[in-house]
Amino acid sequence: MIQTITELVGYSSDPELSERLHSLRHRDAVEYVTLAKEDMKRRRLRVTSDKGNEYLIAFSREFELSDGAVIALNDDQACVIKMKEEKWLRLEPCDVPTAIELGYFVGNLHWRVKFDGPHLRIAVEGPIQNYLDRLRPFIETDKVVRRN
Repeated sequence: MIQTITELVGYSSDPELSERLHSLRHRDAVEYVTLAKEDMKRRRLRVTSDKGNEYLIAFSREFELSDGAVIALNDDQACVIKMKEEKWLRLEPCDVPTAIELGYFVGNLHWRVKFDGPHLRIAVEGPIQNYLDRLRPFIETDKVVRRN
């Protein structure tokens, strides 16, 4: 049976909910739904928990999923959203002109990035080989080094 969820119960970081979840965990009564970051923005989706229960999430605009969102809670069980860990491609340009060129190139592709000291981190939102193929001219000429 599919349970329809139209609003959030709250977040696992809320003190009151945290206590209730802690108690339920001792009874193995907390289930998790793991979602990719891009699915967290959706308002309508059908999901299956790690215990095999199905949920139909149908939120209005004021609700947004995030890591630790509690979508179901009663005296016997709870369901909590977990965000799948993001994968990042970490690159180190060999010099400042290359860093500028790489930034311009990545920006034109509209890739999501983070700056990490001398490294540029690119969010991997598909097969990593697609990213490496596009970056081949930088990597093959040793203008950019891939770091992990």
